[in-house]
Amino acid sequence: MNPFVIKKPVITEKSLELANSDNVYTFEVAKGVNKNQVKEAVERLYGVEVVDVNTVTRQPENKRTGRKRLAATTAKVKKAFVRLKKGQVIEIFDISEK
Repeated sequence: MNPFVIKKPVITEKSLELANSDNVYTFEVAKGVNKNQVKEAVERLYGVEVVDVNTVTRQPENKRTGRKRLAATTAKVKKAFVRLKKGQVIEIFDISEK
């Protein structure tokens, strides 16, 4: 297993809502990986059972920024949406009230 499959978890308001309601966790992953590699990496890193993996690649965009309206390009990012078996959680996403 390549240790650099998962770059980082995506922790936003929308991803936390997905994690709490549908048991779907979002990760930023390396560009060249497939769904099977993501599934294996999540199962090994977090000790959970993965049911389903969906991936999406956000294409780069041209933006204009700053006082002089300089052109900049956003990065190409690949995300993986991982659905876990019912009843399992990943602790870094857990914000349930105690």
